[in-house]
Amino acid sequence: MTEEPMPSQMPCFRSLAFREIPKPDYADVCLATLPEGAGTDPKEWAERLFSLKSMPRWVSAAMGLRQALVPLIGVPKAPRDTFTVTDRAGEEALIFVQDKHLNFAAAVGVDPVSRLIRVTTAVELKGWRGKLYFGVVRPVHPIVVNAMLKKAIRSQPAPR
Repeated sequence: MTEEPMPSQMPCFRSLAFREIPKPDYADVCLATLPEGAGTDPKEWAERLFSLKSMPRWVSAAMGLRQALVPLIGVPKAPRDTFTVTDRAGEEALIFVQDKHLNFAAAVGVDPVSRLIRVTTAVELKGWRGKLYFGVVRPVHPIVVNAMLKKAIRSQPAPR
């Protein structure tokens, strides 16, 4: 007979993203290695990752296309401050957006010991508009986030 692990022995992954959306319809985690000498402030990394100025050009273009197309299905355009950090706790900074078609949480975490940065995304879909919208976004989401991570790491300033 196989012994069941005790709850305290089971692995547990925590993130501010799951605090906001505990039972997501979609979730992913993208990781990258921090460059030598890079800062470890998760708020700074979140602001850099989600800044339109520091995104890869093709990601900025895709976001512009999103802004043009979403009104066609009754989804509002995203306001300019959509990707503002809304909370910070421990090693994570959170961007949380509530909208009529979906709720979106992205937690940017920095582990200074392992020198890793991670973006944990959780999405809660609302109605057919959310399902339609995210049906298009879902296949490219990890590609977009990984491209944003690579660009942010390449463009990080020299250590102070």
